[in-house]
Formats: sequence, structure tokens, C-alpha cells
Amino acid sequence: MYRYETHMHTMPVSGCAKADARENVLFYKEAGYDGIFITNHFPDGNINNKNERPYSERMKYYFSDYDEARALGEKVGLKVFLGIETSNGGTDFLIYGLDKEWYLSHPEIDHMVMSQKLLHFRENGAFIVQAHPFREAGYIDHIRLYPRHIDGVEVINACRSDFENEMAGLYAQKYGLYRLAGSDNHVAGRQPLLAGIECETPFTSEQDYINAVKSGKAKIFTRKNI
Repeated sequence: MYRYETHMHTMPVSGCAKADARENVLFYKEAGYDGIFITNHFPDGNINNKNERPYSERMKYYFSDYDEARALGEKVGLKVFLGIETSNGGTDFLIYGLDKEWYLSHPEIDHMVMSQKLLHFRENGAFIVQAHPFREAGYIDHIRLYPRHIDGVEVINACRSDFENEMAGLYAQKYGLYRLAGSDNHVAGRQPLLAGIECETPFTSEQDYINAVKSGKAKIFTRKNI
């Protein structure tokens, strides 16, 4: 089986991450993974270096960790795919299927409310997963659900409680949404529990991942990181 990390963050781009692109690539390669999705916080979330620079300059900084990880991945034999995590007051969405050039050429997303942004992403071919939808924390004012704007739900997030994940599973079940899993890894090899997607055939692109999920060929998994 081919294994993939679908949800992870790197420093310095994600303000909450404690491991850089190099540490993550080398960790996942050593752990036997075939690929990872870099899903750093978009500028609407917990990103370092927030300021009023032009959109193009902010995007150049945003993709710097992804570019570094992809270059190293090519050298060591680990596929590095692109995703983003877009946010609204602690409600987070993983976006797959749009490339770097798409984001660079669509500055209009900078001024959209979340419901508009999600619809715009989907209209342009994105596959959207609501991450840890029942996460509770002091900085989250209330739980927000967007069942008509997404394709799937992260029913296993390795950083969340069993209760929160079980609620996410019910959410996916009742709305008929795809069931996904990810580690939400911020610390590379120091992450105690890992979660992700495995498939009998390898992915060579983000679209391969999306197709595998939609066809039922992608399976969720968890593993202890010992």
C-alpha cells in the first residue's frame, strides 16, 4: 500500500508549526511514506509574516515552504503535493486540486467571505475537506459547519480527541460526505499519532488523490509513531 500524509504544517510559514520543510520531508521519507501534502495556513489563518504587502508578494512567501519541500522531495524520492488550509475564526478547510499558478492569478479570493471562497474554489475544480469540524478551543467562538460547500470531512485528525473525531464521522455520514484522515502534523517526527490516506496505486498528482477518494480506492489509516 502507498501511504500519504494529507494534513501538515511547516515553519516558518505556518505560525503554529515547530518543524521546517526539510525536517518533515526527511521524517516522512524515513517513515516509509510515498508522499505528503503541504497544507500550510493560508494568509487568512495562522501564518507568519502577515502584513499589507501586495498579494503577489504574500503568495511568494506563502509557497516558499512548499517549494523547498518539493525540491528536496525530488532528491530523496518523496512526492510532495500542494494543499492549503483556509480559515474563518478557527473553522478550517483543506483545499486540494488547485495549483500554485491558480492561486497566484486569483487575488480576488483575498476579499471573499468563506462561503463565497469555498464555492469559488469548487467552481474551479477544487476538492474541499472540512478539517476537524468539531474542534473545541478557547479561541473558537462557535462551531461552524458548511455541509453544502464541501466534498469531504476529516473524520480522523490525529491531534483531536476521539469524541471530536466521532462527531466528525457522524457529520460525514449524515450528509453523505467523503471520509478523510490526516495527522495535522506540526512537529514532524515528534508527532505521537499519525493518520492519512493509503491506496494500492501511487499518486503522481493531486488529482490522483481526488480520484482515488471519489472512487473509493483511498482508505483512511492511523499508526503510532514509535
